[in-house]
Amino acid sequence: MARVKAILDAADEILAESGYEAATLKAIGERAGIPTPSVYHYFKDRYQVDAAIIRRHSDALLGVLDGVDGVEFRSISDVVGLVFDPIVEYFRAHPSCVQLWFSGRHEALSVQFQDFDDQVAERLWRLGIGRGLLRVDTPLLVMRLAFEAGGRLFDVAFQQDPNGDERTMTEAKRMVTAYLETYAEKGAVNRAD
Repeated sequence: MARVKAILDAADEILAESGYEAATLKAIGERAGIPTPSVYHYFKDRYQVDAAIIRRHSDALLGVLDGVDGVEFRSISDVVGLVFDPIVEYFRAHPSCVQLWFSGRHEALSVQFQDFDDQVAERLWRLGIGRGLLRVDTPLLVMRLAFEAGGRLFDVAFQQDPNGDERTMTEAKRMVTAYLETYAEKGAVNRAD
């Protein structure tokens, strides 16, 4: 377990400091103080290391979003902000996550990203309906599409600026909010007033 943690920590550091291309298994092994052949004992290739790091980040992000359930909000715009803002903060604090999320698009990672998106979309869909913000007949597909669109705009924002372009983030929130408001319960759009 200690060696696996050392490998993942080394990979995380290299990704954050030097980017995706620099985080080779050789470089990871050197940083961890583990011979490259030993790294292969724990991870058969680079993508397994990437997948393990993304699992770490996904679990941490889900933990960050767990707090949304207990927060009071009165509009769809509030919910969008309560989801977008912590994710942006997390990405800004974890550049290795940004490198993998937006640069390391191996098939194995794409499956993990989709699983994360689906989990969060379903959680938010239940929350929106449960809190009376979305009509009860709102299909889950609506939240999945909103989350997918927001995720794609995150890609654009972090490609433009390593800290996430603020103007793009603002527009992403506006777009997702406007879309979800078309499924709002009467009065849910302006409850903050």
